[in-house]
Amino acid sequence: MLKNPIPKVTDKLQYRAIGIVNGKFIPHNSNQINRGYISDNKGEKIETVILGKALSLLKKHIDLKKSYFWIVYPKNKNTQSLHLQVVGIWDPYQLNDFPNNSSKINFSNLLEEIDLKDNYFSIRGELVFVNTQKKEVVIKICSALKQKNLKNKNFKLSIKGELSIKLLNSFVSLDVNRDGNSLKLLNYEVIEKNLPK
Repeated sequence: MLKNPIPKVTDKLQYRAIGIVNGKFIPHNSNQINRGYISDNKGEKIETVILGKALSLLKKHIDLKKSYFWIVYPKNKNTQSLHLQVVGIWDPYQLNDFPNNSSKINFSNLLEEIDLKDNYFSIRGELVFVNTQKKEVVIKICSALKQKNLKNKNFKLSIKGELSIKLLNSFVSLDVNRDGNSLKLLNYEVIEKNLPK
């Protein structure tokens, strides 16, 4: 059974922003290995920070000369400034029961088997802003209440794409693709209109 790097949604109004990006992680300096950037297969760089759990994986199992599929949370201030937070590494050989001689298997094909692609992001949250002229939308993401550090519990993501202004304050589920340092809307579903305040 292939382990899906982006788990299925468990709750109708489940907020989330998670994606998968293939590339090499390059730390800014060797003393501080958790900050750097991911360089994708086109050579584009995305500012990246490695979060707690993933840091021990990085130190123990990752060869920084190789490309990996990174499981990431996206953050941005605008549609041109993507920043990634690595929460895991999707490596079917390490994390699934594949025979060791299966290195000929193509990761991209494996992703397609579970309906995913490189640079895919699943964004679920409240539509709080629509700019029809710039063709941009802003989605508000609220993190799970279980977390104790509430200082950054809510954040907003700017996404290139068009949604009707009539959908403001609705809970939407978006399929998004990374293009350089931008997130672009592929398609969407309205989960609930006019969320109660």
